[in-house]
Amino acid sequence: MSSEIQLPDGAPQEVITNALVRDVDLTPFGYMGSLALITLDNGLDHTRPNTFGPQSLAALDAAITDAIGRSPAAIAITGKPFIFAAGADLSALSYLSNREQSLAIGKLGHDVFRRLDETDIPTFAFINGLALGGGLEVGLHCNYRTLSSTAFTALPEIFLGLVPGWGGATILPKLIGPERAVKVIMLNALNNNTMMKAKDALSLGVVDAVYEPADFLERSVSFAANVLSQQIKIERPDYSSDPAWESALASGKAAALKKYGGAEIAAPHRALELIAAARTNTRAAGFAAEDQTLADLTMSDPLRASLYAFNLIQKKRKKVEGAPKPALARKVAKVGVVGAGLMASQLALLLLRNLKCPVVMTDIDQERADKGVAWVKNELAKLVEKKRMSAEAAHRLSLLISGSAEQSSFAGCDFIIEAIFEELSLKQELFKKLEAIISPECVLATNTSSLSVERMSEGLKNPERVIGFHFFNPVAVMPLLEIARTSTTDDATTATAVSVGKSLKKTMIICKDAPGFVVNRLLTRFMGEVTDAVDEGTSPEVADNAMRAIGFPMSPFELLDLVGPGVALHVSETLHENLGPRYRISPTMQAMVAGKVRNFYTKSEDGKVLVNPEALALLKQESSPSTAEQVRDRALKALAVEARMMLDEGVVATAAEIDLCMLMGSGWPMHLGGILPYLDREGISQAACGQRFHAPGIASLP
Repeated sequence: MSSEIQLPDGAPQEVITNALVRDVDLTPFGYMGSLALITLDNGLDHTRPNTFGPQSLAALDAAITDAIGRSPAAIAITGKPFIFAAGADLSALSYLSNREQSLAIGKLGHDVFRRLDETDIPTFAFINGLALGGGLEVGLHCNYRTLSSTAFTALPEIFLGLVPGWGGATILPKLIGPERAVKVIMLNALNNNTMMKAKDALSLGVVDAVYEPADFLERSVSFAANVLSQQIKIERPDYSSDPAWESALASGKAAALKKYGGAEIAAPHRALELIAAARTNTRAAGFAAEDQTLADLTMSDPLRASLYAFNLIQKKRKKVEGAPKPALARKVAKVGVVGAGLMASQLALLLLRNLKCPVVMTDIDQERADKGVAWVKNELAKLVEKKRMSAEAAHRLSLLISGSAEQSSFAGCDFIIEAIFEELSLKQELFKKLEAIISPECVLATNTSSLSVERMSEGLKNPERVIGFHFFNPVAVMPLLEIARTSTTDDATTATAVSVGKSLKKTMIICKDAPGFVVNRLLTRFMGEVTDAVDEGTSPEVADNAMRAIGFPMSPFELLDLVGPGVALHVSETLHENLGPRYRISPTMQAMVAGKVRNFYTKSEDGKVLVNPEALALLKQESSPSTAEQVRDRALKALAVEARMMLDEGVVATAAEIDLCMLMGSGWPMHLGGILPYLDREGISQAACGQRFHAPGIASLP
């Protein structure tokens, strides 16, 4: 067997998952014989899950040989506490330099896993904890599967730019049928990498039984004994003639096109090919096709960008670049939220749920403050209805939220965030008033999207406690938090802000207090080039569809509808004032705001998306139209130029942080690596800036 695969030069050393074999007597469970139990264990705690690299696969291969040699009545595989296996060890994947290496790794996984199905001895997977990708696939090769009620499972490969390549794309459609397979393999992965709860895995037919973790292993062994004695019989339907194959594949294709704005991206496309072939393929033919597909994808720039993006996200979740020592953070035992509108209410709910401390909301009158508090309490009630929170927990939190028209209620707060109207003078006045009420150590945070945080702090006795704390809408869903330091913001304030952000489970970047920070600055420049093209005479349809082939989640005008013309215009005006004429103010946007036209697109009665005739009527067009290619070229070059300027200005320390912001703050897809790897590989960075953002091999093929 090809278990002697050598990792490429420079690849991190594999964390080996050992496979330990022991005999379990089945007599107490009513069956004469023994079960050979293989336990996967890398010797580390749950924070470092079991994974499969070449040496780990070799260890499992040896364990299977050992288990078969014991001539047991059955063979089972389980994991260490809380973890079954998190799939392939991806750490070396970006170091592969030739297709043969990729093919060998794919084949090795198949060669080892398939032994669990091809032996004459019944095999069981006792999935006691997290099982992702290859971790779930090794279970699929077994004849039967049990699952802990607290375990999550998934095939996340498409999310990463891969396909289930160790049997999943071939076995699962035959096991659970095409519709369910498309859901597990494609729809879940495309939906922000949704994982299956135990009850879902059971109802879909992915596993055969679910047991509570307290006696999971004992119940699973009993299940195996009952299967062996035929007291339990598992029926496996034949889905080869299921009439739903075509419709299932069509739904998968439609979901992928929607996810990537109409672009046909390689990973979901190739996954659908494998699922379609599984209908008639033998397992051997299906596995061979998976090997070839994996090799193709592995030796592609989009996958290298995806792996770069994935590793970046994982790294930045753990460590915030430029953050002061955590020990400098002050304790936050009471929080204030200035404002009680939708954004402020979302902030209050997020802070309340995660900090579990008193949260005070204020607004210009008691009625508005009460309305904000009522919204928060109503959202807590919804969480109870959805069984995402107990009634007791919701009640406790509801006692901690209050509203007032008096800012004196902020006395004793350790952290205050404002979410009032985007007017600098109002925010300056607010902070001066608050300073007379709160302690000198209380952090004053602003959720501004584009205004100068430094100027907000002007004239304060303690400007060092002012910081930008910019969330993205919807607050609970969008993972990015931009933390903007001014020239006077001290380390204690920054450390406190980072500590609060960690409690809120946000991915954070610390940036310079610069107009628009990172995401809004880039998006406004990007969208501005598209709206400028329309103002110059380009058809809105041509301009808005110019980026479709790239795979952005939504078009520029769809994004405009999401944020609203008023917000977009305000941000562009602020950036125009602070950064100059490259941020042009669109007369069409001005007309839409003045005419109170909220959307560029509308939906017809039959659900068809149409250009809003009211918006069309307001177009202020000149007579210099551009082609789609010209629009795309100018918008992407503008992105490259702006990103280079931001790095030169020190808005963020590294190009990676810009990529992180576009991934987590605007939802730009993994296969782009954020944005800069795409600009590099298309030659746009070199053309616009005279240099790449990343060296070859960082987020691309070497």
